[in-house]
Amino acid sequence: MEILITLIKIVGTLVWFLTLTLYLTWVERKESAVIQDRIGANRASILGIRAFGLFQPLADAVKMIFKQDFVPAFSDRILHSLAPFLSFFFVAVTITAVPFGDSLRIAGRTVALQVIDGSAGLIFILAMLSMGIYGILLGGWASRNRYSLLGGMRGAAQLISYEVALGFSLVGLVMVFPSLRLSDIVAFQGGLLFGFLPRWGVFLQPLGFALFFIAALAETKRVPFDLPEGESEIIGFFTEYGGLKWGLFMMTDFMEIIVMSALMTTLYFGGWQVPWLGPGGFHFPWGGEWPLPRGAVVALQVASFNIKVVFGCWLQILIRWTYPRLRYDQLMDLGWKILVPLGFANIGLTAVLIGVLS
Repeated sequence: MEILITLIKIVGTLVWFLTLTLYLTWVERKESAVIQDRIGANRASILGIRAFGLFQPLADAVKMIFKQDFVPAFSDRILHSLAPFLSFFFVAVTITAVPFGDSLRIAGRTVALQVIDGSAGLIFILAMLSMGIYGILLGGWASRNRYSLLGGMRGAAQLISYEVALGFSLVGLVMVFPSLRLSDIVAFQGGLLFGFLPRWGVFLQPLGFALFFIAALAETKRVPFDLPEGESEIIGFFTEYGGLKWGLFMMTDFMEIIVMSALMTTLYFGGWQVPWLGPGGFHFPWGGEWPLPRGAVVALQVASFNIKVVFGCWLQILIRWTYPRLRYDQLMDLGWKILVPLGFANIGLTAVLIGVLS
């Protein structure tokens, strides 16, 4: 029975993850169209129904699946084919450690709305995201193309640099919420500050959140940090890819957006927590109450998590279509000369405040 429940959670999580990934491509097209005063993708239709272009991601998926798989004669065929699958796999497994909601009681069993509730879930996610570097390096190196190799090396240098800043930004949060288990971190954020303000990480670690968000943007390799791809410079590490393999690299980019939004939601915005909502319903700071059944509470919590994640995805796409690309020296200076020292400062300030307040 436990195995069946785990399989159902895995399938449900992946369906949610991949469906949202697919439709983020539509969101990006429509959001950029609104910014540039265009209509955006709206040609794909079923039975003459266009539905604002909602069928476009399905049309793109079918086209990529049936497109010819071309491998350059001068490339390393095995590694060339392996690279996009490595990038896709290591990002896909990270979502299993994210809690989508509180537990449910089903047939006398308590079912956590999380596939893996590991004692080091935060470390697991960071480790899997860092492994994605191998897919970028292999894609550039196995293509035997100077531009692709340069893109792969850029990607490795950028991701390693900003992972340092990302890690430092999270140390202060772990000092405040003393656990690496993501479900515990969400539970710690269930209280109130000053009697009315949710005890979310963004209020307890505002500097840490700012550092995390900037480093997370760099980890997704998108504007203004898209130096590994550099479309206008023709240096993308996936220059020699097409069809489904190119589609896997593109899907990985959008999956990273979702993972970073889910991680930001879990660590800094209370995860599935809803302000003033407890296990029995709402308990407002001014003294009012609104009792709710357990099923309604869980539904609101899951909806809260999804709204926060979708907002994070929308914000990242908005930034991608708003800001220009940084130069490579600016990219490295920002990571090593600004974010890393500020990360150290945030750790020290957090330690001082904890010592004074304890």
